Amino acid sequence: MAQLTIPTSFPTLTSVLFDDDVLKRTWIPPVNIKETEQDYEIEMAVPGMKKEDFKIATEKDILNVTAEVKEEEKNKEDENYTRREFSYNSFTRSFSLPQNVDENNIKARYENGVLYITIPKVQETQPKKKTILLS
Repeated sequence: MAQLTIPTSFPTLTSVLFDDDVLKRTWIPPVNIKETEQDYEIEMAVPGMKKEDFKIATEKDILNVTAEVKEEEKNKEDENYTRREFSYNSFTRSFSLPQNVDENNIKARYENGVLYITIPKVQETQPKKKTILLS
């Protein structure tokens, strides 16, 4: 039978209300990866972002996808927030690339909260069959 573990300390109301670390979130978005004959396709669920928020790069057979969203400080005199959590989101996801990909032709698009990355495979040429005549 599993036991319920109860934390020995709880955050105080003031630490939750005024702790800046609570307002900064790093998260890992879920992905779907599929392989076709021509390419690998990554679908990443990242709602609420703009395409300008993403940085996609390859280095040493690793595909790195990072994003950072900061909400600008917009304080109006008549606004008196007790708590604001809409301030900062970021993530980094890294993927090992197989040897059969064309890193120079990776394409990405962002629509309806999903980042699509298409990684084309190198088209392998079949070795030519050649008959060798004995002399």
